[in-house]
Amino acid sequence: MPTAIIADDERLMRDQIRLRLSQAWPELEILGEAKNGDEAIELVDQLEPDFTFLDIRMPGKTGLQAAKEIGSKSHIVFITAYDEYAIEAFEQGAVDYILKPAEAERLKLTVTRLKARLSSPPTDMGSMLTQLAKQMGIATKPAYLQWIQASIGQQLRLIPVQEILFFRSDEKYTSVQTATYEALIRKPVRDLAEELDPDLFWQIHRATLVNVNAIDGITRDMRGRHQVLVKGHTEKLEVSRSFIHLFKQM
Repeated sequence: MPTAIIADDERLMRDQIRLRLSQAWPELEILGEAKNGDEAIELVDQLEPDFTFLDIRMPGKTGLQAAKEIGSKSHIVFITAYDEYAIEAFEQGAVDYILKPAEAERLKLTVTRLKARLSSPPTDMGSMLTQLAKQMGIATKPAYLQWIQASIGQQLRLIPVQEILFFRSDEKYTSVQTATYEALIRKPVRDLAEELDPDLFWQIHRATLVNVNAIDGITRDMRGRHQVLVKGHTEKLEVSRSFIHLFKQM
């Protein structure tokens, strides 16, 4: 049975493609869905799908960047709103493309082409993807957040991410802590984790992100729980077990 995953940051688009595929190719099994390039790469490694449907433009790691890392592990089908780019990608080696919105008749043609490729190994499109990214104005590296717009009382402030010591979420707000003040935003940590440079901010808990440069050390409390010490701040941040591996090198 042929298999696939779908990667698009728009849930409605993922739902539409899943529906259209089920109508055009009932035998195709959708193994999973991703909302960004990083998740798509992980799913390909875990599930080894025959086909990967990738939105070209996604926050964080784009579809082009993800396709470059996926390489020849899976046949690539691009999802795009830009016809001229999709055509070029298809001609250079991508299996095919789906234009937004996904139309039933066009998807039938895509399915015909996919079936013809099942017996062939996927194509590694590395050099072509780099060139295509330049033509589309998409950076070869993910465009991470550089500023955070946050509220301090009734005032809005733009905070450079380098000045932020840590983020911590509760049920309603996320606290943005700098060396001199605390601000609030509504964006949850799970979204921030996808938009911030993972080399600068480590997620150490489902509700906490910490600036690597602000880490002063790690300790344990009386109950054996690991806690991060923050430079110039009295706050100790709990590290959950699933993230303790980050500190093995320290």
